[in-house]
Amino acid sequence: MYDLLKTINSPHELKSLSWEQLDELCSEIRKFLVENVTKTGGHLASNLGVVELTVALHLVYDTPEDKLIWDVGHQSYVHKILTGRRDKFDSIRTFGGLSGFPKTAESEYDSFNTGHSSTSVSAAVGMARARDLKGAKNNIAAIFGDGAMTGGMIYEALNDAGHRKTPIVLILNDNQMSISENVGGLSKYLVNLRQTQRYHHSKRIIKDLLNKIPFIGKKAKEGITALKDAIKSSVLPATFFDDLGIEYLGPVDGHNLHDLVKVLTLAKNMKEPVLVHILTKKGKGYEPAENNPQKWHGISPSSSKKIESSKYTDYSDCAGKTLVKLAEKNKNFVTITAAMPMGVGLFEFSQKYPKRFFDIGIAEQHAVTFSAGLSASGITPVFAVYSSFLQRSYDQILHDVCLQNLHVVLLVDRAGVVGADGETHHGLYDISFLSDMPNMTVLSPSSFDELEQMIDYAVNKHNAPIAIRYPRGNTSVGDDVTFEPNKIKSYGQNDKNIIVTTGRMLKTALSAKEILENENIDIKVISLPTLIPICEELPEALSKADTVMTLEDHSINGGLSSIVSSIIADNNTNVKFEAAAFPNKPILHGTVAQ
Repeated sequence: MYDLLKTINSPHELKSLSWEQLDELCSEIRKFLVENVTKTGGHLASNLGVVELTVALHLVYDTPEDKLIWDVGHQSYVHKILTGRRDKFDSIRTFGGLSGFPKTAESEYDSFNTGHSSTSVSAAVGMARARDLKGAKNNIAAIFGDGAMTGGMIYEALNDAGHRKTPIVLILNDNQMSISENVGGLSKYLVNLRQTQRYHHSKRIIKDLLNKIPFIGKKAKEGITALKDAIKSSVLPATFFDDLGIEYLGPVDGHNLHDLVKVLTLAKNMKEPVLVHILTKKGKGYEPAENNPQKWHGISPSSSKKIESSKYTDYSDCAGKTLVKLAEKNKNFVTITAAMPMGVGLFEFSQKYPKRFFDIGIAEQHAVTFSAGLSASGITPVFAVYSSFLQRSYDQILHDVCLQNLHVVLLVDRAGVVGADGETHHGLYDISFLSDMPNMTVLSPSSFDELEQMIDYAVNKHNAPIAIRYPRGNTSVGDDVTFEPNKIKSYGQNDKNIIVTTGRMLKTALSAKEILENENIDIKVISLPTLIPICEELPEALSKADTVMTLEDHSINGGLSSIVSSIIADNNTNVKFEAAAFPNKPILHGTVAQ
């Protein structure tokens, strides 16, 4: 079935194949992706869209000496298949198996660990500068999608690369935009012209000649440049990059292998900052993914069994539906997402209240300060975001929200471990970086009922910065839970042996309590729906204990264990204390249960 693919164990073996064989290889790769990713789960549509591009990159570049940096990295599956990891591909995103993202510890062909968007150009520019400082000659290329262009960091990097003329190739994988119909034949002619070696060689010769002509040479060159830019700006989407000092090539059909090899070879040999604009189709070659790339962007394993709830499918669903219900009575709040309306449960809200919904792109920093502006003007903003991505807006939360004590609601989705996406996506640090911010309140629900009440409280009753952290999935302890701000919840009577927990770990703590009771060991479980500020009842409850243990879904540094241990140190140094938390090191991918 995979006659060609099974012979490819490194990129070097691609170079001996004919064009016909390469086309057949691309077809085999697509079949391999569909067969495997529908079983293992993972990012399917984005990888189907970059098959020819990935093959072309490995034909043109001599990896691992040349470096490829994949933005986000969820589109690196084809790269992994071609770099000696095909036989392990059925382990992708599983505990102890291949990562779903580039991983330097996994392969010498992975040159940089990625997982968040809009970072690749900055990393590539840094690698290129290091290369130049060392006098090396290898090539550096960054591959990023059009979605990454909604993030501010990438523009900082583009500006830097163009200003210093760092030799680097930037590949924009555009799977949404298309050339307008009115561009027509002139655009096609100029695109073809700009993709030829002769054009760029002639361009350099003319520049050099004009510079050598006394008096009129410089003015002639400026006049020709102005005329060229005027013509080009009317027919090509290139002016922006040229103005930054980056040569623009494209657009190029991202599924035409021959054209891709041609333009990437040209870009590599230009020895200046170049952006290659590639047009691809997300889900290419698999009709369900082509027709609905959003649905097939990331899929679950076909064998997985989803836990159903009588009320909600998961916490994201609960948050989204709660906001829809609250919006019927409260007309003064809006919702915000950073390009994740489906992921954070806001799709229904976006459809019912489109004027009160803002998708600001992959720009978490902007989202927070945008929220601060709304709040300062009398509108309550609710920004729903994954914990992992909220990290990117630390300064804005502190400087623009907390120091001004503005009523901004942060719905911190995917708090704790998230499973197969691994270390770049775990939400293990939010308590730590939110807890020291002035005026901040941090809540953590253990059930859907509690999350509903917390969102109602945060939107309608609270009047300061507030964050609600909740996990991925369905780990609700049950219904009929009442939330009271700044109050602890106790389960059991034994004041001497206490487990302190919060959020979804309450379910685990109560299971532990039941097991211990069967061994005739009596304990009390204390849950903290309000993490910050510290509940006034907690120090007194802990002062009576002989043994205290914390149980949390967070890094051991700065989380619940730090809060509780500081209380014990301040009030009763004789308490025996133990913490169960994640160690302060990258936590690899696997299931949440693992």
